Amino acid sequence: MDTPYQNHIDKDEFNYVYEPAEDSFLLIDALEKEIDFLRKKNPLLCLEVGSGSGVVITAFAMAFPHCLCFCTDINHRACLMSQSTASHNKVFLECVNMNLVTCFVDKKFDVLIFNPPYVETESNDCLSNGIVASWAGGIKGREITDKLLDMVPKILTDDGIFYLLLIKENIPEEVKEIMLQKGFQANLVLERKVKNEHQIVIKFYR
Repeated sequence: MDTPYQNHIDKDEFNYVYEPAEDSFLLIDALEKEIDFLRKKNPLLCLEVGSGSGVVITAFAMAFPHCLCFCTDINHRACLMSQSTASHNKVFLECVNMNLVTCFVDKKFDVLIFNPPYVETESNDCLSNGIVASWAGGIKGREITDKLLDMVPKILTDDGIFYLLLIKENIPEEVKEIMLQKGFQANLVLERKVKNEHQIVIKFYR
């Protein structure tokens, strides 16, 4: 899975939009590890929640040209950057400025991808719709993630796959238990220790 071209981005824009970092590239590496599995699934619709610069969903769109790809972000500037990243890499992407997945109808997406704001912060920090929204995760770094977990059964098709990036401080075992109660099994796809973070990507499926 190729890493998208990013030189089109004005570096000053990263004062407002999350700059691709180790977590972004771990997620791309995890999807690349899953590529044979995903090709067998032959996904028709894919959604990344919180796309930021758009590098992850663009990488997916490049690898799956017959899949219609969508992304959302609460930050309008992130939506514009995601659209630009897709355009410069010659893939089609529908980008929607919204909070999580609130405006989508039931069970449409075969693949769901989420690199959430996972840093432990005060709850009030989660109310931002600017650059702070890209990293402020509230209590346990999980407040935004937990909101999406409640929406996953509605968004995914019955045989859909959900890829979620977490760090150890988010207590991944609790997340697995929450999803188990919703009827989802979990597999660890990839993990990596980066600086002071232990990042992991988990795959959830029914």
